[in-house]
Amino acid sequence: MRMARWTQADIPPQQGRTAIVTGTGGLGFEDARALARAGASVILAGRNAAKGRAALARIRAAVPSADLRFEELDLASLGSIEAFAGRIAERHARIDMLINNAGVMVPPRRAVTEDGFELQFGTNHLGHFALTAHLLPLLRNGGRVVSLSSVAARSGVIDCEDLNATRSYAAMKAYSQSKLACLMFALELQRRSDAQGWGILGIASHPGVARTDLLHNGPGRHSLPGLARTLLPFLFQSADRGALPTLYAATARDAVGGAYYGPDGLAEVRGYPSLAKLPSQARDPQMAARLWQASEALTGVRFPDGAPRAQAV
Repeated sequence: MRMARWTQADIPPQQGRTAIVTGTGGLGFEDARALARAGASVILAGRNAAKGRAALARIRAAVPSADLRFEELDLASLGSIEAFAGRIAERHARIDMLINNAGVMVPPRRAVTEDGFELQFGTNHLGHFALTAHLLPLLRNGGRVVSLSSVAARSGVIDCEDLNATRSYAAMKAYSQSKLACLMFALELQRRSDAQGWGILGIASHPGVARTDLLHNGPGRHSLPGLARTLLPFLFQSADRGALPTLYAATARDAVGGAYYGPDGLAEVRGYPSLAKLPSQARDPQMAARLWQASEALTGVRFPDGAPRAQAV
């Protein structure tokens, strides 16, 4: 399903709406700038305050009327996530959009979060899982939760016996698992919202292959992926184009819960927003429920009302 070359110019007016975007650079920056330009009140969340302030300055230079602020959030720390959610709840009665964007990509050696989770699974999936749970009361009855997946999810496998790669670590395998988990979380969030009456739209998106600093910051500038990012820029679409599927999911009037959006070009690596092809392994509701239960057990954070009713699975 094509969306007739949907662009940022098609974002509906967002005045009176509040958005949280995780990640201050790359796609997160583009999401925040576009939403601010459309009139939303934007909370840009990241772990590095200096980078956050720099991002705010750049956005305000482009959008002088921007209503936005930076909040510190380290998705590799459950304590930081809980503290962030507490500060948000003190200042806001409602959040209209939560864009779970920030991520870690293929660190060459296994690293762990503050709480001992493999860094990619812990940050990309578990961190956003816990964040969404803490913010759920503010998102109910109309909020959208957009979770960023990746073309790498196609090769992902959820290894419930070794989610944190303690037995063996392969960087891309762990990254693919984390991004498949993000996708399955979005779909399961919609199933549970439908079953429990949360009134939330759980939507997934992916950017195709976009020119961001993720490859430089993860495997490094001198790795093969990093060199490709530096020397072969024509293989990548711009960050603002890569942000379009997420912005469509977050704002378009005809975006639907439980959908997956990505670029419409060949192999979904570039193009305009369209429905993306779901990997077969993402279509398993039993595995999604098992992943959800494991995520609650690992983080110690529970969503309300228990599991969805059987008929909703």
